[in-house]
Amino acid sequence: MVSLNTFQLECFLAVAENLSFARAAQQLHITQPAVTQQIKALEKELNAKLFARSTRSVKLTREGAVFLYDSRHILSIARRMTDRFAAAESSTMKFLSVGCYNYICLFLMIPVMESLKTQFPMLHPRLPVLPFNHIYRLLDDEDLDAVVAFREDSSVRVRAAYQELTQTPLVCLCPLDNPLARRESLTLKDLEQELLVLFNPTRAPYHIGRIHGELMTNRQPGEFYFCESEQAIMVLVAAGYGVSILPKILVPQNTRVAAIPLEDCAPLSFGIYYKSMENNPTLQEFITGMRATFQKKRPLPPPADDYQEVGQ
Repeated sequence: MVSLNTFQLECFLAVAENLSFARAAQQLHITQPAVTQQIKALEKELNAKLFARSTRSVKLTREGAVFLYDSRHILSIARRMTDRFAAAESSTMKFLSVGCYNYICLFLMIPVMESLKTQFPMLHPRLPVLPFNHIYRLLDDEDLDAVVAFREDSSVRVRAAYQELTQTPLVCLCPLDNPLARRESLTLKDLEQELLVLFNPTRAPYHIGRIHGELMTNRQPGEFYFCESEQAIMVLVAAGYGVSILPKILVPQNTRVAAIPLEDCAPLSFGIYYKSMENNPTLQEFITGMRATFQKKRPLPPPADDYQEVGQ
């Protein structure tokens, strides 16, 4: 395996351009023996003679001419990498990592991310969509700055502060040709005779999975369909496979699906989990921007930056 270093390549290029070991040494501000040593080491490594040397002249060999192109290319890449990271260290690059466990929540961030781009031109956001049962571990390990999610049940321990953005009601989704679509409101009892489109139990966040589990009580396996995402649920409901229940905030506009409020289901708290906003201006502005987005509907209390373990 060939092992080269950029200093060897610098010495080779200097000699090739000057056709003189002495002038190459002057250009590199090192001694001539040092240049000679590097060229010999390079030739040994390549098992090829790069220069034809005499007491009066230095010439590139055929192998040296071939290697000239490669060495220039390699050095160009090395210099570009060095310049790139040197620029990053001297710039005002800022980073923000916000996770969520469904894609619909990503679209709620668009106005805020647009505003942050203006405030922090060098901001590099990371917005991963992750399984709900892993996402808080990453927040705890500080691999994420924040998580946009529903407030978890007391059985789910989240070691973070929580800022509520809004409360969203649960709605029944049904096709427009279903008689339920003409109702102004519904109860869970009204759904007893309906086929159900539900989350796969292994993929359902606790607050939604619990309600879907209630709907499955005393049902036969053929009476419900499992889906991996909210989008898949919407597709099957629109196609007439059955009805479902989702938080209204997760229901995209769809002219083929009706969203009917449920009378006997409490609304869910939707907000942001985070460890601390201290010394993190991008996170501070993100939370402020998200609050402003939802504050148009109702006033919100000021954010608290105290660490707490939610769900104990």
